[in-house]
Amino acid sequence: MFLLRKESPNFKHAPHIKSLLLLTFIFINFEAFSQEHFSALGETSFGLNKKVSETYGINFTLRSRYFLYKDEQLKYNQQQIDLYHFSKLKLDKRHSLSLGTYYRTRDLFNSGSNELRFTQQFTYKKQSPNMRFSHRLRAEQRFLKNKTIFRERYRFSLNLPINNDTYFIGALEGLLSLTKQTTLELDERSTAQFGWLLSDTLKLQAGLEHRLETFNIEPQHYVFVLTTAVINI
Repeated sequence: MFLLRKESPNFKHAPHIKSLLLLTFIFINFEAFSQEHFSALGETSFGLNKKVSETYGINFTLRSRYFLYKDEQLKYNQQQIDLYHFSKLKLDKRHSLSLGTYYRTRDLFNSGSNELRFTQQFTYKKQSPNMRFSHRLRAEQRFLKNKTIFRERYRFSLNLPINNDTYFIGALEGLLSLTKQTTLELDERSTAQFGWLLSDTLKLQAGLEHRLETFNIEPQHYVFVLTTAVINI
């Protein structure tokens, strides 16, 4: 995905930090910690953005995912390494189209099948003096060893400035997955992150994401500890 660049809008009135902390609790469903089917994972990403022209940009991201808590035990266990690319075409100030290619390595860690994925994405963004929000529609075709998954996703997100160099991002997302082998699957994701603009070319983000997977069949709860570094060139 494309992460925000430091072309920061001129926000006039940043919300109070207490409001941001409240939003964090709203976006993250902490009931997950008391559930039977619960795991905690870490996800570390490094992204590189390149603005090719005023309307076209590219992104490459390398991501590592690993278990921190599983089977009621604290332990480190590498799950996968992901590498993905997005090409983004800006239609106007609010609308954009993106195409992506994604490769996931799991065979190396004996944690499942490798995966090749293709993504098509449409994004609508709107900005006010105090925040920026966006709607994202995404279609994915996921090719695994023994099955193909067609997944549709909708995400609503907002970006709230704290000061000139710090911001908060919250997001809610629904996912629908279809395969020939299994019944329809429904997932939900809630994310809360803080970001720091360290320079014109570098920013860091950290936060939590709660995933409620296959809640229409057998609910599985996952909490992700997210850390991200992005360089704009």
